[in-house]
Amino acid sequence: MNDDIRHNDRIISQFTRWAQPFADLPIHAEEDGMGRTLAAAAIGPADHVLDVACGPGIVACAAAAHAAHVTGIDLTPAMIEQARARQAAAGLANLDWRTGDATALPFADDSFDRVVTRYSFHHLREPGRALAEMRRVCRPGGRVVVIDATPAPECQAAYDRMETLRDPSHSSALTVEQLRGLGRAAALTELSVDSYRLEALLSTLADADDMAALDAMFDADIAEGKDRIGVQARRTADGIRFHFPISIVAWHR
Repeated sequence: MNDDIRHNDRIISQFTRWAQPFADLPIHAEEDGMGRTLAAAAIGPADHVLDVACGPGIVACAAAAHAAHVTGIDLTPAMIEQARARQAAAGLANLDWRTGDATALPFADDSFDRVVTRYSFHHLREPGRALAEMRRVCRPGGRVVVIDATPAPECQAAYDRMETLRDPSHSSALTVEQLRGLGRAAALTELSVDSYRLEALLSTLADADDMAALDAMFDADIAEGKDRIGVQARRTADGIRFHFPISIVAWHR
């Protein structure tokens, strides 16, 4: 079994276990971040949209209110089940769902007007390959949009250690400059860069077995007062709260 297959198996295992909790987490439908995402995508009523690594269909269903049609694709079948349930609950007809790999999209060239992905690149061993695929399936004149956590360069290593403890399917989070560099390498024209910080409660995002190591890492960072992880962590009455540093980069195809 090669490394890519082993890593995909880790992703499927992690997100099969977390499919329902992930779908239910309020932060994934947080209003400000979703508004910024939709603004960057600039979806019109005639547009056909692809949501890559769509998870439980949160972005896809939000986009469907503005688009002619939205397709969501994800590696994990359990996530596609959650996406179909979300679509049914919202009474949306203009969506369909596929199971597949972000680095080998099963669509013809120039198939979509907008191609987006959110919170996925840090799971990928080859995010540049995924971005090249997103460009390939985007029609000339369309937009490609990536939303993901982008730690500061000086915090990147510590951030990756934290995320790997929390989620074994984590690969590496890119800095915003690394993400922008992938766009240049894919021959995309940058349109905009936006950012926001997404507050989270640690205990809602990690398995109980991982909490002791995570608590120790965060407590050390909080006690030192230098924010080496780069997430503005603090201990509150309900546990450790921190902020994911999120960037949105939109490109013209």
